[in-house]
Amino acid sequence: MSSNEERPRTEVADKPKKSRAKSEKKSTPDLSRRQFIKGAGIASVAASAGALLADRVVEALPRPQTGGTGGAGVVGPGEVPVTLKINGKLQRLNIEPRVTLLDALRNHLDLTGAKKVCDRATCGACTVHIDGRAVYSCTTLAIDAEGRDITTIEGLEPSGGLHPMSQAFWDNDAQQCGFCTPGFVMACAAYLEHEPNPTREGLEKSLGGNLCRCGTYMGIKDAVLDAAMMTKKKGAVA
Repeated sequence: MSSNEERPRTEVADKPKKSRAKSEKKSTPDLSRRQFIKGAGIASVAASAGALLADRVVEALPRPQTGGTGGAGVVGPGEVPVTLKINGKLQRLNIEPRVTLLDALRNHLDLTGAKKVCDRATCGACTVHIDGRAVYSCTTLAIDAEGRDITTIEGLEPSGGLHPMSQAFWDNDAQQCGFCTPGFVMACAAYLEHEPNPTREGLEKSLGGNLCRCGTYMGIKDAVLDAAMMTKKKGAVA
């Protein structure tokens, strides 16, 4: 067969392939880079919205209530009666459930020893004791502290004089501006209560939740070690 006879058969065989390729191209829409980025952004926003919605659902769950608020159930948003045991005394307040323990102390009871600095559980200037443990009062709701023993820097030595930790801070010049000092004293006192034999290495880890912008950390560590010695001597004398 000559080459002239083969040419028409080849043209007939190619035609369906071209039309099929054309139809496949039409079925898949063109996706430009701009459209891809736009679509990815929408998907990302949708995912974030879902996460926020999930958080809101969690926040909307009723909190278990204790003490004088009448058992489990949703309270607020208006004021509710709250009774707090602070420095050995019962304090009755009418406050909204959203009020933090720090705001209740400072704004309603005039106990201003705990300081409001970062207001987000970072610097430790608001540290108080609840049932003997150091906690950030800026992120603790007052209503959640009902029925607990709360101690502030004002009640650390109710019988007068200075607490051994406060005296050690004074002796070791462990403060400059003094704004973080109440929180540090409370954190150090709680630490010493649970660790009567402190070490410098242990102090670095245990006091990591309190910050001093003046950088008096060396004096603070010396103060804790001195307070531990003074406490042991007092115990030996008693």
